[in-house]
Amino acid sequence: MTVSERRTTARRDKPPSLARERFERIYKTLRDRICLLEYPPGSRLSEEELAEEFHISRTPVRRVLTRLEAEGLVEVRHGVGTIITDVDICALSEVYRLRLELAVLMGRLSPLPRSEADLARIRALIARCEGLESAPQHKQFARLNMDFFSEVNAMTGNQPLREIAERLYFQTSRIVLKLLPQLNLAEEFTAFRREMEDTLKAMELGDLASVGHIHRAHIAMSFQRMMRYAGGVGDAGARAETK
Repeated sequence: MTVSERRTTARRDKPPSLARERFERIYKTLRDRICLLEYPPGSRLSEEELAEEFHISRTPVRRVLTRLEAEGLVEVRHGVGTIITDVDICALSEVYRLRLELAVLMGRLSPLPRSEADLARIRALIARCEGLESAPQHKQFARLNMDFFSEVNAMTGNQPLREIAERLYFQTSRIVLKLLPQLNLAEEFTAFRREMEDTLKAMELGDLASVGHIHRAHIAMSFQRMMRYAGGVGDAGARAETK
């Protein structure tokens, strides 16, 4: 191994710094609050209040907000501050179509075999879903959906694909929660449980390519249902369903 290779290996094996861990923790906390509509669209985020909450200076808070802005979750307006963006399914139809294509690649590009611990977590999510079906709640559905996506995305061994898929998912995740009051929540829970059960079966068989196809099919069906309730199914919805 050359000196350059040893240095590269050392950097790769070096544990993340405390500052990096803190950044990721705060970023994921704020991202989840936005995507669960705890910060509703149009509301303003205060750097001072966030710095006080997380017991840090405003500089790392500003870095987190910059990342959220790059991902389209917030908008920095001069003279106003950092504002939570709104979401519109029609405006994000291109993002949905890209998610459809990436879903298949998740099972093709260096997929990681699932361990028994991985499978156990998905079984636990299915049990959570079954427990909620008798008294479904919007926010619980959204949280369950986010947790399941994390499990499926963790199967992707291709890091750029994993990062892109995660970014696009969180760009569109608020649409589900925003439209849930118009949807039949019991039907959404049933369809989602079926997706998790189908995914679990494929993972148990080691058929990770099928996991990607299952994920794609459910994105397509969910997209068409949401387009219908958002005001009519356009060409994008029809193409997503029939591809």
